[in-house]
Amino acid sequence: MDITIKSLKFDADAKLIAFIEKKVARLEKFHGGQTDVEVILSLVNDTANKAVKLKLHTPGESHIIERNSSSFEDAVTTCVDIMKEKLTRSKEKTLEK
Repeated sequence: MDITIKSLKFDADAKLIAFIEKKVARLEKFHGGQTDVEVILSLVNDTANKAVKLKLHTPGESHIIERNSSSFEDAVTTCVDIMKEKLTRSKEKTLEK
């Protein structure tokens, strides 16, 4: 799994990057094989709102989740949880065919 983290208009600290990598790495359990994950962090209008866009690219399909929160950690956690559900549903549909 290749994880790319981009922070727009600010520099993310090492603690935040480590947190994101730890959370996103858990997605590998839900989708085996070659996956590329891109996490884009940005500030929305002011520093009070943070936006996270999680893009997961697998052979044949891509999934994108966007969330806003008061902290990057909350937004990343929410995105990862939603992505887990999406991958599980996608896997179930594939097995039904």
